Amino acid sequence: MQIHENILSTIGNTPLVRLNKIVKDIPATVLAKVETFNPGNSIKDRMALKMIEDAEKAGLLKPGYTIIEGTSGNTGMGLAMAAIIKGYKCIFTTTDKQSKEKVDILRAFGAEVIVCPTNVDPEDPRSYYSVSSRLERETPNSWKANQYDNPSNAQAHYETTGPEIWEQTDGKIDHLVVGVGTGGTICGAGRYLKEKNPNIKVWGIDTYGSVFKKYKETGIFDENEIYPYITEGIGEDMLPANVDFSLIDHFEKVTDRDAAIYTRRIVRDEGIFVGNSAGAAIAGLIQLKDNFKPGETVVVIFHDHGSRYVGKMFNDDWMRERGFLVEEKPTAGDLLKGKELPLLSVEADEPVRNAIEKMRAHNIDQLPVFEGGKSVGTITDARLFDAILEDADVRLQPARVVMGPTLPVVKPDATLDEIAKQLGNGTPAVLVEQPKGYGILTKQDVIGKLK
Repeated sequence: MQIHENILSTIGNTPLVRLNKIVKDIPATVLAKVETFNPGNSIKDRMALKMIEDAEKAGLLKPGYTIIEGTSGNTGMGLAMAAIIKGYKCIFTTTDKQSKEKVDILRAFGAEVIVCPTNVDPEDPRSYYSVSSRLERETPNSWKANQYDNPSNAQAHYETTGPEIWEQTDGKIDHLVVGVGTGGTICGAGRYLKEKNPNIKVWGIDTYGSVFKKYKETGIFDENEIYPYITEGIGEDMLPANVDFSLIDHFEKVTDRDAAIYTRRIVRDEGIFVGNSAGAAIAGLIQLKDNFKPGETVVVIFHDHGSRYVGKMFNDDWMRERGFLVEEKPTAGDLLKGKELPLLSVEADEPVRNAIEKMRAHNIDQLPVFEGGKSVGTITDARLFDAILEDADVRLQPARVVMGPTLPVVKPDATLDEIAKQLGNGTPAVLVEQPKGYGILTKQDVIGKLK
């Protein structure tokens, strides 16, 4: 019988999955380390357990103690899960920018959660850093995990995440792309991988409003770089001890909008339900695409699960309120892409029977009529039915005899609204001007593209 004694032994050994559609413009092979397979649905399970076990060994965390931590949600989830198994209480502080789902999940695991304001300095007594430190001082028999400066954070990824990536790629990894928050993941895994192969490039994904990129490039901690941002899980307004800048080759900043858009695109393009930092990582990877070559392998970390963001990035109203929602309104040219058949038509002087044969062979109910390269009319099955009932010999007459009004003609950049207006008044189809001739769009073509 293959049985785990408790949920904690299921942490790690997450799959590496090839990405396809979303990275079609990247010349290298792109693989995602999907950390949602951890029992707490995020990569933070690894370091949460490691920090607790190391604190136990050091005598800092004893039976009956209370674990205190400032968290954006995922570390708290990992700590709370381990605390249930090991018998600890938890008190967490978080910021008011975190998704409601994260707070609700922490409370579901029995933790006390205190929500603090986002837009304050780390040293401000109201910040979630300061409040967690105060709680540790005021709470008897407590231990603060301190994920930002606790070396067990990075060590967890040095011992597990890095080796897993090396083994899963058979050592054939050229680039590691990671969103940077506490620095534990990128520096722990990056240190292991660079020890195996110093030529591996480690790319850190940062956000606007964070200090990391400028500090890496100039050595200056510029407070003017700091301002509130929406993206969750990456970026900081301080320098955590776990961020070893010597291990990170380059920081790439990603906007809140791009991070949100790509969070949604990962799900729709790859079927992988992941969170905001994964969206930022993919947006950054695409911005960096010129650095990746054919034959190379890129591993990107997908940190956490999309269920944490159902009320935010996956909510259309939330996206729309912030101007993030990409309203996909295809043009006539877009709708024509992928049509297998070229435009079928008949010349005005061709016999009606030719039109009948084409319509029957291709199972279509209308056929444009051309003369001198221009559309002059349309033959429909309804008009043919009436004409043949009246005179069966009409089959031998020129097509112009039975044609009706010509189909409307639109430019390739015609919007969906413009096409809909043409099709909404009984017109069976529209013609689309092309560099060499015309294309045709029916109501079914439009419906098929928008389903």
